[in-house]
Amino acid sequence: MKKIYCYLTALCSVFVLGSCGESFLAKDAQGVISQEALQNATGVNLLTIDAYAGLSTWANTNYDPYQQTPFNWVFGGIYGGDANKGSDPGDQSVVNEIELYNTLTTNNYVEQKWAWVYTVSHRVNLALQMIPMAKDMDEATRKSREGELRFIKALAYFEGIRVFGPYIPYVPGDNTENDPKIHNDKDIYENVVADIDAAISLLPNTQTDVGRPNVWAAKALKAKILVYQQKYAEAETLLADIIAHGVTSNGLKYGLEDNLNNNFDALTENGKESIFALQFSNAAQDTGNAAWCLNYPHNSGPGGCCGFYQPSYELVNSFQVDKDGLPYLNGEYRKLPSVSKRGGVGEAVGVNDNTIAVDPRLDFAVGRFGIPYKDWGLPANDWVRNPVNGGIFMPKKHVFSKAEDRAGMKAIFNGWAPGSAMNIEYLSVRDMILLYAECLAQDGKMAQAMEQVNKIRQRAGLEVNIVRMPDGSPAANYKISLYPSTHPAFTDKETCLKAVRMERKLELAMEGERWFDLARWGGDYMEKELREYVNYEKQYIPKFASASPLPAAKTMLPIPENQIQMEGNDEKGTPWLIQAKPWQ
Repeated sequence: MKKIYCYLTALCSVFVLGSCGESFLAKDAQGVISQEALQNATGVNLLTIDAYAGLSTWANTNYDPYQQTPFNWVFGGIYGGDANKGSDPGDQSVVNEIELYNTLTTNNYVEQKWAWVYTVSHRVNLALQMIPMAKDMDEATRKSREGELRFIKALAYFEGIRVFGPYIPYVPGDNTENDPKIHNDKDIYENVVADIDAAISLLPNTQTDVGRPNVWAAKALKAKILVYQQKYAEAETLLADIIAHGVTSNGLKYGLEDNLNNNFDALTENGKESIFALQFSNAAQDTGNAAWCLNYPHNSGPGGCCGFYQPSYELVNSFQVDKDGLPYLNGEYRKLPSVSKRGGVGEAVGVNDNTIAVDPRLDFAVGRFGIPYKDWGLPANDWVRNPVNGGIFMPKKHVFSKAEDRAGMKAIFNGWAPGSAMNIEYLSVRDMILLYAECLAQDGKMAQAMEQVNKIRQRAGLEVNIVRMPDGSPAANYKISLYPSTHPAFTDKETCLKAVRMERKLELAMEGERWFDLARWGGDYMEKELREYVNYEKQYIPKFASASPLPAAKTMLPIPENQIQMEGNDEKGTPWLIQAKPWQ
């Protein structure tokens, strides 16, 4: 029988088998594990852990780690207008073409994401193929492991669909080829839904390990997939059940955390708002979220490197509110003075206008000069690497606090870059509530949809979420109100959808969701929003004057040209991979 080899990240790197033959040539290579050695419960567990590791560590070392992740700081965040690349123009210059909508089919970041999808899929398939052979595995564990693997596979391919569209190859679980040749001529949503349905049927209600998905996590992933398919009625029913009855893998009833910081803190994570989170560690100082390692304030700031992923002026100013404490739903903020501007000689890099009322979530999601940055104090000027190239704002949500640092939660990736043991919530209750609101609005149930929106807004306005100066005073002119029942959003579907979409922008800011939302809301909507974003941003950052409008047809990124060339043609001369028409 042909042997299958796999590298088991971290956990299995020291698992080396001895000789299984009588001659030198019959010995298995050191550092790899033969198929026969994995045909048992221990082998399946190791392979399952390897599949999890593919989600959260450097999955394919042939590429850089920055997009080998389900956290889309470039494709969801920068491409969607939440953030600019930041740093210096020459550092990771491949991102320049993405942020200015001049992406080439040879872009390395695009290829990193493609490689990640198929690396994770391959790891899952290796594990699935061993399960029937593990005769010593009890039935409950067998079902759970298969369910976990089908969940991971559905997640990876869903990420592939979000970035590349649904016409990408799907590799079946029984495929044993290291380089399978499969045409991308079919919509794979059917395969992904089949995987997640299998996961739902197999997973338990709770798990002994909080990082493993339970049945509710699988239902949440399916609900999100259904929304992307615009199957709103089916998703609405499922989301209502999830919100009303769902529990975390460790048995906590789903709900919103009062304190927003509890979702972005290694000391308080895995709480009731976390449905499925990538579990990060500082073990051996090399596993702390490598994909995020560029995205910390620069120099003397927390992390010390590298000044990427700077929130955009457009995002920051969308947190402005009207006299009633409600967001501007028609882009009116783009015609108002900016809440923060570039400082002059002798001033901080950024100077705020505190006469302008803003949603308090602004200073939770975004680092601004003159505003306390978590428990690190006020930012110093050298925290921003190049204001001309990236603007004056800093990422904040996913940056560790001083308390986390003191508790040993900081990590160093690859000997040079910062990392953190902070989890990343891939599926969250806040996301599900807003998806539910969207489904309700699509179904004409505007009052019910706005009830869900107001849940999110009520939490945002709690006292614990107000950023304060050392003397106890609010750090800015914060104002947030619930939508009153007299608001047009309660009766007019178009206005209701605007309110829901704006709430997703504000609540999920800098979480890598924005471009995917814009794309699934339709190419024309995406094109309009991104054109307005670019036109606004170029007032403050000159390089955006050279940005190209993203055409409505490009609701997906291109299949990497290198992958098309490497796969070649089938026996009839037909390419295995065909580029999406908008990118041909």
